Amino acid sequence: MLKLAGALLILISAAGLGFRMAARWRQRVRELEQLRQMVYFLKGEIVYSRAPLAEALEQAGKRSGGELGRFFEKTAEGIRRNDGESLYEIWSEAMEALEKGERETALTGEDLLQLKGLGRNLGYLDVDMQERLLILYLEQLDLTIAGLREQQREKCRLYASMGVMGGIFLVIVLT
Repeated sequence: MLKLAGALLILISAAGLGFRMAARWRQRVRELEQLRQMVYFLKGEIVYSRAPLAEALEQAGKRSGGELGRFFEKTAEGIRRNDGESLYEIWSEAMEALEKGERETALTGEDLLQLKGLGRNLGYLDVDMQERLLILYLEQLDLTIAGLREQQREKCRLYASMGVMGGIFLVIVLT
């Protein structure tokens, strides 16, 4: 009886891990889509409203909410503090807070590296150059999202079935 309960727990745990990995994949796509929307908001605020960067970041963050929205708002707050730090230093601090946030983000290291690269060049260029920079970043995001969507169905099914099969394999090996 105890052996059966242990086998059932192993099977459920392994299957749960597979389903968790599939859910994380879907969450990454959603977060990248939210980030794309926020960058569109940011571009609109900078190009059409001619808003200062701090105000543009704050507006884009408030519109979107969530962890990424707080990231933009935290960056805007750092700019307004004006402690003599460069925008890239403020951006990097906000990135660290995003990575160590209360709710774990599904963005990968590559996604975060691209986002950090955006902060490296943002802010000190004129409006036209900032617009081009944001368009380039949006194109990168679109390519990443398209690739992830293309693989999403296949990967999610693979993660779920590997979790179940791995659980079955462990139960067989351990019994």
